[in-house]
Amino acid sequence: MKDFWLACGHHLLDRNESGGLVVTDDFLKIYLARPELMPPAEACAAERGLYAALMAAPRRSVAAAEIAAIADADARENWTFMIAFRDRLLRHATLEAAYLDLVRNGAGHVPPIFVNQLVHVILRNALDGCEDPYVLRAAELFFRPQRMTLHEGSLIAADEETIGGIGATPASPLVSMLGIPAQADIDVMNDDNADHYFEHSDRFHGAIDLTAGRRGLEALAEALKRWASHLLAVDVEIEPLTEMRDVNFVWYVGLDSDATKIGDALWNGEELDEATRGRVVGLFRLTFRDPAVVIDKVGREPVYLILAMSADKIIRMKPQNLIGGLPIRYLETVS
Repeated sequence: MKDFWLACGHHLLDRNESGGLVVTDDFLKIYLARPELMPPAEACAAERGLYAALMAAPRRSVAAAEIAAIADADARENWTFMIAFRDRLLRHATLEAAYLDLVRNGAGHVPPIFVNQLVHVILRNALDGCEDPYVLRAAELFFRPQRMTLHEGSLIAADEETIGGIGATPASPLVSMLGIPAQADIDVMNDDNADHYFEHSDRFHGAIDLTAGRRGLEALAEALKRWASHLLAVDVEIEPLTEMRDVNFVWYVGLDSDATKIGDALWNGEELDEATRGRVVGLFRLTFRDPAVVIDKVGREPVYLILAMSADKIIRMKPQNLIGGLPIRYLETVS
């Protein structure tokens, strides 16, 4: 079996009988190794002492007074966030349960980077055994913003962080077109290079074609299906659409904030202008294998999923919207 996304730390976690991810001390140490928490040379004794104590026992209880004793204000804030997040993880049997708590009850002051890291490792678990590089590359949208470019009729997604720096002398027309530094060495995934994904899955330097009717959106549909199945234990089918005409628009989920606004406009019967229609990247139809899990308002009607890019051509997907937005009956009673 091919491995991927090693940097998310999935090797450091245990799994329970249901396949959920169980926190270990080694996994908690990943957070302690973050530069925001590692004490610099000039750190006070209280900060150094707290860090050393937690490295020795990552689950150790931390009193508010211990954090208050740290001299640096930024360090105090970082440790406050970190300990609150750690304690929230440890209150739940699995990382999946902790993530569902964040989705349903609010993330509070949990830093977005911590939420993305949770999505990354949980999605790695949901996709365990997947050997389709298109699905894995499409799944990167769940936790990494993408910059979109229209090139010769194709809608290309490339990792926003990877292409953030612009080299002075691009190495190829593709690099120039996407504004990618030459050292990033980004290629669009195709059947000739797709299998190389596993060799560099943690570099996030491959682009994917998300043009309607092509393989990229089919792969994203499969990733969405596995995400919903893993976290909600529901059996669904998700298929990409090239257009949505004359449908009974009973329920929809925007997979990002821009898509939610577009869905709201459609729900209210508004006409979308050309610029807004052009920001829609993907339309999907979701159906439930067992209609009994669906609330009465929806019944056997499909749910439509919308994915869009912002005005500055960035996709900032919110996978929590799918988890919190599906019309599933039993979620109404979950505490």
